[in-house]
Amino acid sequence: MRKLLKKEMKLAASPLSYIFIAFGLMAFLPGYPILVGSFFVCLGLFQSFQYMREANDITYTALLPVAKGDIVRAKYVFCIMIELCYFILTSVPVLVRMTVLSETAVYRNNVLMNANLVYLGFVLLVLGLFNLIFIGGFFKTAYKFAKPFVVFIVVAFLVVGIGETLFHIPAFSALNAFGFTHIGLQIGVLITGIIVFALLTAISLHWSIKNFEKIDL
Repeated sequence: MRKLLKKEMKLAASPLSYIFIAFGLMAFLPGYPILVGSFFVCLGLFQSFQYMREANDITYTALLPVAKGDIVRAKYVFCIMIELCYFILTSVPVLVRMTVLSETAVYRNNVLMNANLVYLGFVLLVLGLFNLIFIGGFFKTAYKFAKPFVVFIVVAFLVVGIGETLFHIPAFSALNAFGFTHIGLQIGVLITGIIVFALLTAISLHWSIKNFEKIDL
């Protein structure tokens, strides 16, 4: 498994998968829908799957003396590593904006989503949906990836739209809290995001292994 993961990182991955992690710093941008940054890291992973398919990586790996389930697990572990790197990086500007910059006018006057723990919960939701819709969809055939990615794009931007709209409704205005205001609510949304990410990823991995086992390569 360790060798398969090393292969994923060194041979199968597109450089964009690593470069797009830097989009986590978009959380510093005022006047920008910062949740879109989570889509870009998924786009980088999509490029890895495209690169992998063109290089016939799945067939090559299947010829190695490894279990088919481990091939799927290695892909998932690689994607989760990239996603967690992005999540950790985007958490840095969130913590800075919640503490040092919590009273900065340029952020206070921002009409778009604020960088807080609620934002991080939404990030995990988008990443979990990517694992479920795109990676799970890819392993139905281990070849076709355009349709599941288009479906993911639609769903991801629907989530972005919901995230940018909810706090404008008076009953949900606390979702856009600054600093440590409504910290209980913020922590609750973050924990929910963690649980949803874990569940969606686990379900997707289970389905992908079952589907991949049935494919005749």
